[in-house]
Amino acid sequence: MIRRTFRKSVRARAVRDPLFRVALLEAGLDALLGGDLPGFREGIRSYVNATLGFARLADRTAIPEKSLMRMLGPNGNPRAAHLATIIGAISQHEGVAITARIAEPK
Repeated sequence: MIRRTFRKSVRARAVRDPLFRVALLEAGLDALLGGDLPGFREGIRSYVNATLGFARLADRTAIPEKSLMRMLGPNGNPRAAHLATIIGAISQHEGVAITARIAEPK
């Protein structure tokens, strides 16, 4: 029950707050670039659940919905080609350009 309420709260905020949506997306992508695949899957799954949903992501990527759910699930292991497709579809949906930059270590 608490998990469902939390999901509804995240979705409600994502609907009204574009910066929150982008923050969810950034968190997942930062995790990926940092080598944290579980963090990436969790962040992107949260973004998808709060925004377009897996059915619409499946339509945009031509990857079956069940496959997307498995790939972005806790034990998922998406291929690089699928990662690129998913990230491309999400960035197009959100209307953002995703870039990476190299920075000096802290």
